[in-house]
Amino acid sequence: MKKKVLATLLSTAMVASALVGCGGGQNAPASDGAVAGDEAAAGDDAAASDDAAAEDEAAAGDDAAAEEEIPTSTFGDPNGTHMEMWTFVELHGQHYGNMVEMWNEQNPDRTIEITCTTYPYADMHTKLLTSLTAGTGAPDICDVEIGQFPNVVEGLDTWLVPQDDAAAPYLDTMVPARMDVYAGSDGHYYGIPYHVGATVMYYNMAVLEEAGLTQADVDAVVTWDDYVALGEKYLDAIGRPEGKYWTSVDTAGCDWLSIAMAEYGDDWSGGFEGPANVNLESVNKMLTMQQEWVNNGLAQVSPDGHVDLEAGFQNILDHNIVSFPKAMWYMSRFTNYMPEEKGNWYIAKCPVFEAGQPCSVGIGGTGTVVTQQAGDPDLASEFLCWAKMSNEGEQLIWDNLGFDVCNTALWNDDAFAHDDSNQYNAFFRNYPYDVLYSIKDDIGKIYSVKISPTINEQFCNITLNDILENGVDVSEALQTAQDVVDLEQ
Repeated sequence: MKKKVLATLLSTAMVASALVGCGGGQNAPASDGAVAGDEAAAGDDAAASDDAAAEDEAAAGDDAAAEEEIPTSTFGDPNGTHMEMWTFVELHGQHYGNMVEMWNEQNPDRTIEITCTTYPYADMHTKLLTSLTAGTGAPDICDVEIGQFPNVVEGLDTWLVPQDDAAAPYLDTMVPARMDVYAGSDGHYYGIPYHVGATVMYYNMAVLEEAGLTQADVDAVVTWDDYVALGEKYLDAIGRPEGKYWTSVDTAGCDWLSIAMAEYGDDWSGGFEGPANVNLESVNKMLTMQQEWVNNGLAQVSPDGHVDLEAGFQNILDHNIVSFPKAMWYMSRFTNYMPEEKGNWYIAKCPVFEAGQPCSVGIGGTGTVVTQQAGDPDLASEFLCWAKMSNEGEQLIWDNLGFDVCNTALWNDDAFAHDDSNQYNAFFRNYPYDVLYSIKDDIGKIYSVKISPTINEQFCNITLNDILENGVDVSEALQTAQDVVDLEQ
């Protein structure tokens, strides 16, 4: 009997799913991080997520009623220093609630009370930018999705409090690439991440084993050529039935392209210096390869554009695809929307074009900032960095949010990484942090800067569809995209 993902479940949870990835990276046509279902699918990858569109729909309706439904919770000591915190993911607010209680126990002479308010994605970012520009009305602490970060960090230390000093005790064990994406053009850190968002490959080992393939076959994949060969072997073994594929490729997200760029050390955004250049060999090679996959039946175009929406979940449940790359925060999509797949899936490194290249990239994300309007900016910064970078904070982020934490000291800590009571460790065939630790020196980054939304909009609305749906020549499509980007630079 065909398994179905409940639409009612998704309608209430999609906002969290689109955001729980923390800004899903580069996946949403909407913007550089506003995913359409992810943290999902943001425009910069980060979204991958990433989900402004999904959130706007979820928040649609009567404005007055929406105001009444905005979740607000207060945690901590009523006699302590009061702080206002804004987020667009209610679970994030709950994380700070848990951490403030722990902070107060450890710091009885410096207690905190924090009020966490969860706004719809677009509303929160607009409200924050407006209050920063006006110089009044901003919260002490605020989540900022990676695709929106360029707008907020534009004011640098006139709007935000640099986090260098507060973060210093933790930087030795933090993933540099994740810290760097929340830096300003002046080199200071302004946002503190929830996760690495490291990209890995997900394989349905249960289905592959039915086709006679083994974990050793998957582990032997090093290059994209190896990946293609294994896919052909799988399809031959099952007789290449209609509707069954090795993987799917995206028209509404740029994760695959971020992987390619990271492998070659490229960044189409040009970083803070610019100029942006989307006409890269790495991007061309990935899209040329994917176009061939679609033409020869190895891959399908992802339903709804990427795997982080309802149709994508259903496609996985129906075993229409059996492998795909995605950030590690996608683990929560399995536990939330595909629980019946428990025990079937295996996590592995991403293939590379040439052996020895970096094999991962951080996708999606949400950086939390302290504004210059904070009542006690030093205390707010110290609390924020402790809540997100300390061992205590990272433990709760992993247990409750399912994110691959940035504190590398925990990645090979047996009590942390191999805890069988953790739902993600229990869901997959292997321990996720074993994979993460094996690629710790191979995780690249793609910056989210002012031109990034333009790039993602162009690719997710036009370029990827032209190449993967309409068969347009890859070089021609990339030059057209570059022409559009050049007009905005």
